[in-house]
Amino acid sequence: MEETRLNKYLASCGLCSRRDADKLIDAGKVFVNGVKAQAGRKVGPEDIVEVEGKRLHGPDEKTVLAYYKPVGVVCTERDSHAERILTKEIGYGRRVTYAGRLDKDSEGLILLTNDGSLIDAMMRGKNGHEKEYIVKSDKPWREAEIANMREGVYLEELGQTTRPCRIEKIGDKTLKMILTQGLNRQIRRMCETQGHRISSLKRTRVINICLGNLKPGEYRELTEKEREELYQNCGLLTGNRKVEK
Repeated sequence: MEETRLNKYLASCGLCSRRDADKLIDAGKVFVNGVKAQAGRKVGPEDIVEVEGKRLHGPDEKTVLAYYKPVGVVCTERDSHAERILTKEIGYGRRVTYAGRLDKDSEGLILLTNDGSLIDAMMRGKNGHEKEYIVKSDKPWREAEIANMREGVYLEELGQTTRPCRIEKIGDKTLKMILTQGLNRQIRRMCETQGHRISSLKRTRVINICLGNLKPGEYRELTEKEREELYQNCGLLTGNRKVEK
């Protein structure tokens, strides 16, 4: 990246428009290499740019985050009725988009990225990427009910039969479910076909990425190894080609 005007750089990172970038600079909220930036400043590839204390990443850098979505946060870009919107809650220094939703009443792992190719690969249902959930019901599970869901159940509201899936009973009322599709409110609908209501639903894994020790509202950038495995699993790496940094 050659040197470019700071307002253009902020806009290219997806932070805001150039006009709003100028306002941030004039308000003294933008720092370059630890020094408050002045209007008209240019930045290059070696410069460290921070806005309101948060470091920005270059516009061409591919970012993938693991985020623990809390209950109550809505996966939406714009919703005037939503009190808590995911992209505002996370407060990351550049624009990222979620790859796969969780409904408002569910919690757990969501991957966010600025790489459209990765999002597209993850969202293609035919790729059969695994997602793992811990599901707690309002009453004990019977083996016959679990067997029905393993084989696939018809969801009348959606007019579809779910794919076979892996289910392990890990408590009287608790299941670990591994799905390879993402129909709207799928797990809740599946459980309702067996007469169960879900009291809590947490996603703990997406493909090779695990929720780990993240707490609700926290996020972390994936390690280089995690990113490479994720891209490989999504068919975006061949041979010795590395993940773009």
